[in-house]
Amino acid sequence: MIYIIRHGKTELNKAKVLQGRSNFPLNEEGIRQAREAAELLGDVSFSRVFSSPLTRAVQTAEILAPHIKPVIDERLIEMDYGPYEGADLTHLPPEILTFFSDFVHNPAPDGMEQLSSVVERAGAFLEDIRHISGDILISTHVIAMKGILEYLSLESKGRYWSKYIGNCGIYLATNSNGEIGVPYELSKLERG
Repeated sequence: MIYIIRHGKTELNKAKVLQGRSNFPLNEEGIRQAREAAELLGDVSFSRVFSSPLTRAVQTAEILAPHIKPVIDERLIEMDYGPYEGADLTHLPPEILTFFSDFVHNPAPDGMEQLSSVVERAGAFLEDIRHISGDILISTHVIAMKGILEYLSLESKGRYWSKYIGNCGIYLATNSNGEIGVPYELSKLERG
């Protein structure tokens, strides 16, 4: 099984700032969220752990799998927001609002990474790990995570781009004989 998790909350998340590749650690709430996720997945014995190089994702991985050193993979890093890095999410420039209003039909503004690039690098990562057996943890970021979900869900036609995934949101996908299944969200029912 593959477990894909968005990192826990940071001070920039709390301040409603477009965080992107800013390298901030988890705040107290983020650490608590990661511990709760670890408790939720307590019976899972991960054979491999992969993480974005950014501190908040690495910390989340280390809390969920404290006995396994995460393998850092640059392809799991968050989307490059370019000149919009650090923008106030409550007062976004019009071009970002247009992009965020319809990710499927509006390209990212100049200077930002395009969503097709996020999906491409997520796909390359998944192709490299598809033959690894056992339970795998992937600790990443919201847009990078959505790129993974889009890559694994050919029928989605972009529906994941607008889906809300909170801090420490978890998706699962089967992985058997190199075939990765369509991911699904760990539901509240499954969480107990």
